[in-house]
Amino acid sequence: MLVMFSLFLCFITRPMENSTEISSFVFAMYGNMGQLKYLYFTLALLFYVSVILANTFLITIIYLDRNLHEPMYLFLCSLFINEIYGSTSMLPCLMAQILSDTHKISAFYCFLQIFNIHTYVGIEFGTLTIMAYDRYVCICKPLHYNAIMTKRKVQTVILAIWITAFVDVGVLLSFTIRMKRCRTVINKVFCAHHLVVELSCSPDRTVSVVHDLVFGLIITVAGPVSYITYSYIKILRVCLKGSKETKMKALDTCTPHLVSIISFVFACFYSLISQRFKSVPYPLCVVLSMYVVIIQPLQNPVMYGLKLSKIRQACKDLLTLKTS
Repeated sequence: MLVMFSLFLCFITRPMENSTEISSFVFAMYGNMGQLKYLYFTLALLFYVSVILANTFLITIIYLDRNLHEPMYLFLCSLFINEIYGSTSMLPCLMAQILSDTHKISAFYCFLQIFNIHTYVGIEFGTLTIMAYDRYVCICKPLHYNAIMTKRKVQTVILAIWITAFVDVGVLLSFTIRMKRCRTVINKVFCAHHLVVELSCSPDRTVSVVHDLVFGLIITVAGPVSYITYSYIKILRVCLKGSKETKMKALDTCTPHLVSIISFVFACFYSLISQRFKSVPYPLCVVLSMYVVIIQPLQNPVMYGLKLSKIRQACKDLLTLKTS
């Protein structure tokens, strides 16, 4: 998919006749870090290595332990793969820019980074939403769970989430890439779609702006959040009427999911609002936007690994060489 998109970018960003199209951008938020750049580089590298190791470890645990081949853990695998994908879209470029003196990025890689970050956010929300539905069926309709959440359905839903995010962001960028850009300075430490659109001097950028708002605020955020809220209202009603065992089961499986949703929604929503209305200082906006692709990918595997009893037991079995 990424190879196909790279070819797509090569085609639609090729220089046109009599064109003075800008071929690179400059990040303005890095500034002159002096010797501190080596400290920042080391911290970014530690974060990246930690994200890769933590998520890969849990993916391996789920793959090796047959007891974890259930819908909930298959969705977690998709989530962990997406965390690696999201971090890789940000941190290698961030580390290269920290050590750079010019802080330039080519238009091709800038749009590729926008594509990666937007698809990461879309896949993250999609996966968290279907995980809420999975918990709703498990707790509210336990007798029908195996009939509803079959392995084939789970695989189809996961594939649909990934394909939908890739196609939607591809359509979004198909409008943006063709715009004529008059400025080159991006007031951020990575490429953001909204800021690249602001650099355009094309009169026809309305379609891209509207699509960005619809995709960013309604489809990606508002839709999933509304459904997740509805699912948890149903779960809460069942828990209030259920036994102590039902409440403990819900608490065990829903707590990390809720924490993940709340932190991710807050970071995404605040980043979207602050970018458009510029109501907060840029340094704070940068920290919040980086939270989505740095802290979230590290927080999720740690939370799920510590909170879910089956994963804890599988980790113990693997570490003590009891796994077959």
